[in-house]
Amino acid sequence: MHPSSESLVEYGPRRIIITVTAILCALLEIVDSTIVNVALNEMRGNLGATLSEVGWVVTAYAIGNVIIVPMTSWLSQQFGRRNYFAASIIIFTVFSILCGSATSIWSLVLYRFIQGLGGGALLVTSQTIITESYPPEKRSMAQAIYGLGIIIGPTLGPPLGGYIVDNFSWPYIFYINIPIGIIATIMTLQYVRSPKYSEKKSASEIDWIGIALLSVSVGSLQYILERGQEDDWFASSTITTLFIMTVFGIFFFIWRELTTKNPIVDLRVLNNTNLRIGTIFSFILGFGLYGSTFIIPVYTQSILGWTATQSGALFIPAALTTAFMMPMIGKVLQKGVKQQPLIAIGMIIFFFFCYWGYEIITPNTPKEAFFWMLIMRGIGMGLLFIPITALSLSTLKGQQIGQGAAFTGMMRQLGGSFGIAVISTYITRRSMQHRSDLVSYINTYDPQVQQRLQGMMAIFKAKGMNADKALEASYKVLDLQVSKQVAVLSYMDVFLYLGIMFLICVPFILFAKTQKSTPVGMADAH
Repeated sequence: MHPSSESLVEYGPRRIIITVTAILCALLEIVDSTIVNVALNEMRGNLGATLSEVGWVVTAYAIGNVIIVPMTSWLSQQFGRRNYFAASIIIFTVFSILCGSATSIWSLVLYRFIQGLGGGALLVTSQTIITESYPPEKRSMAQAIYGLGIIIGPTLGPPLGGYIVDNFSWPYIFYINIPIGIIATIMTLQYVRSPKYSEKKSASEIDWIGIALLSVSVGSLQYILERGQEDDWFASSTITTLFIMTVFGIFFFIWRELTTKNPIVDLRVLNNTNLRIGTIFSFILGFGLYGSTFIIPVYTQSILGWTATQSGALFIPAALTTAFMMPMIGKVLQKGVKQQPLIAIGMIIFFFFCYWGYEIITPNTPKEAFFWMLIMRGIGMGLLFIPITALSLSTLKGQQIGQGAAFTGMMRQLGGSFGIAVISTYITRRSMQHRSDLVSYINTYDPQVQQRLQGMMAIFKAKGMNADKALEASYKVLDLQVSKQVAVLSYMDVFLYLGIMFLICVPFILFAKTQKSTPVGMADAH
């Protein structure tokens, strides 16, 4: 017997409490995936780690996340959604304490991996809980409320992390999870209800092979995306081996799940046209959301010399714009407006945001130049997130909602990982090309170049350097200026091509044929 979607609908204060609990948990997970980035230098110094080793603090969490997300629907059925959700919050909170008290880099990496296993469930299960707490006709509003956490979370992480690191010490980025985790656990056990699922599977019926294949293939893929650029992709034997494991792992996983009696992930739910379209666009949304959240702080800190707190604070007005729009988009969808035109408009607005970025970034762009550009990003994200999520889950029934939420969540996460990996690689490769082009224009016998060198030499001589040292220092400054310009040109390319990718998607979403949404009733869910 499948769970009745109607029986889980809540009303009044109880629905508000459940919604707040679910959003808290979603926020907890997303903030924690980005808050660590600004503290990596502090961790490296404190734990005596190399830059490569400390990068594993981010990688381990992402791998734990992406392994557990597809299994959440099945684990909810095995243990009951409320119990599984509460256990995930407890695991996340306990390992936050252990992360903060870690004394070596590899113990911190292990704790982050297990924290990621707990955190992955929070995101997807939160979405399912909110969706099923609202009646079908109000599900768009439910997705709008859930979307606040998803969009605001990546924005809150860097400024919050920067503030904590600047004013306290890095362990406190983990310790702030403790009070929220305790409150969320109590509220979950008190208010969240589990659907009535069919009987649990015995140990012999559990798809252990499916679990192993999923863990190996998705874990390997996430490792490749996180570490590929640093390890020079297929020049590394590790990356090559893991790529082969990913390809074969995914192939055998799909074959296993389609032929076994009790699959760990029910791939047949992807027969639903709306979900199939939704998962593709969730991937693109993740690519744009996490890709742009990655590129702007890198640019402002490396080129403009901003602090982590200043870079993070730049996103706050845009996040507030999205938060303001979410309920409005939810109401528009409730009135019967189709999701596809809204998604298309969101894609076009996101293109204009990217093109605006392409036009304004220079080695000296002022802070005020970003304001309206990022407001436009906030509007675009508001128009994309809720319609894509609502489209994905609109025709699913009962426990399919949880499975659909798991697919869209995983694809959004993988889209983000792909986005960051592709952008990092592109910047590195494109920088080489731009450097070659720029250097070819710099002729040391050119009067203008000679004039600039002479001017810099005069400054260095005035500071007490001899002629040889002043000339060497002048060449170094000239090289730094070239490097800065090369980086700016590469970031401009990223903005332009990211925008074009979103623009290309517009016709596909407008012409996509979807299944009609039908209200889910008691009879449908059984």
